[in-house]
Amino acid sequence: MSYIEIVDKDKAKGKLKNLYQRIEKRSQSGVANILKVHSINPDALEAHLNLYETLMFGESKLTRMQREMIAVVSSVSNQCDY
Repeated sequence: MSYIEIVDKDKAKGKLKNLYQRIEKRSQSGVANILKVHSINPDALEAHLNLYETLMFGESKLTRMQREMIAVVSSVSNQCDY
């Protein structure tokens, strides 16, 4: 398993701290590790969040449930825990 340096919530400052707060507003389980891997590059984290929020919550002909089903099937197909 590879190791990726992350910045934990209690050590986050500036833009990263604001992004972590943005994530926590939508998540009941805190900031997921899949997002924390971007913590040393807050601009990358912000881009990831913007894409995710557009795909999952933006205007679409797909329902939220359909979007979640696509995400689950994709994750299972890729043997990804997320």
